[in-house]
This record gives sequence, structure tokens and C-alpha cells, in this order.
Amino acid sequence: MPRSVAGRSRRRAALGVAASILAIGLLAGCASDPLADQYRSGDSKQYIAGDGTVTEIPAADRAEPVSFTGTTETGATVDSSQYLGQVLVLNFWYAGCAPCRAEAPALEQLNTKYDGKGASFLGVNVRDQPATAVAFGTSFGVTYPSVIDTNGAVQLAMSGVVAPNAVPTTLVIDKQGRVAARILGQATAPSILDTLISTAVAETS
Repeated sequence: MPRSVAGRSRRRAALGVAASILAIGLLAGCASDPLADQYRSGDSKQYIAGDGTVTEIPAADRAEPVSFTGTTETGATVDSSQYLGQVLVLNFWYAGCAPCRAEAPALEQLNTKYDGKGASFLGVNVRDQPATAVAFGTSFGVTYPSVIDTNGAVQLAMSGVVAPNAVPTTLVIDKQGRVAARILGQATAPSILDTLISTAVAETS
């Protein structure tokens, strides 16, 4: 076989092996997500919405309560313990994220609906400085606070629930501080998140 042809054959073989390794790595990464595993199990409470993967976790299957602290864009201290006894909607975002901008009106609509009715909203800004987060809130009419999480502390607290760089992601955290549901991606349909929140608010245990 001519040397050039043999060389091309070896290169093609090497590329094929590399592609196989990459595919295995990607599959392994997906499999490491416990909520994704639960979703793939086919539970009837779990479904795919057009705006992202939605996973609902039955109360008996929820993990331990999450715990975090942080500082909002206005300098206020926030601790997860202050939300115990109510539902917390936690939205991971940043100003330069187009899906985050698109979903902002839907999130604010629900924030207004549930104000004083058993659920609170809290943003987690993963990239911006406080001034940028404040400007975003003014531009998009967002009234709930956001933790400035540029050090990744809240993201780390949600390890295994929110994958790195999975922005936007919205979590519904139950009255005991456990993750009850997740929207992985843009939450532009208020009815879907509304159902997840109202279900969590109605829970008695």
C-alpha cells in the first residue's frame, strides 16, 4: 500500500477511536446526573416540555435538604434556612444569557402570583457583578432578589442537581428544603412552572 494511503487509513482509524471515546464520555456525563436518571426511568410524573427537560420528584424519593448562603445584588444576606416552611423557586441565570432574558417575564408573572401565597422566588446570578444584575431587574421588571454567585458557592451546594453551565435552570424546592422539581432550560411557559409550584405548595408533608 502506498505510504500516503496508509497514512490516511491510520488517521481515519485514530479519528474513529477518538470519536468513540468522546461518545462514551458524553454518555457517562449524562448518566452522572441523578435527576436525569430518574427522568429516564419513565416515571409518569416526569415529562419533556418544549422549553426544556422537566423533572418532578415524588416526595418519597427526594434527597436531603439543600443548604446555601449568599449575598444579593443589593448586599442583603440570604440563607436557605429562611425559606423553610415555604416553597422556594430558585432560578440560575445571567444577563448575557438569551434564554434567561426570554423567560424573565414568565418568572416575574409567577413571582407576583405567589407573593404571600406560599412560595418565594430567588435568582442565582452565576456570572455578573451586582450592578449588572440590578440593571437587568430594572430592564425586565424582575422584582425578586438574586444571589450574586460568581464564586460558585450556591452552584456547589446544588452539585448533582444543577450541572455546570446549565443556565438557565429553575428548581422548585419544597417546604423542607428538598428539590422537588427541575426545569433544565428556558421556562417560558408559565403554566408548567405554575403547576410544579402549586403542587409543592399544596403538599402537607
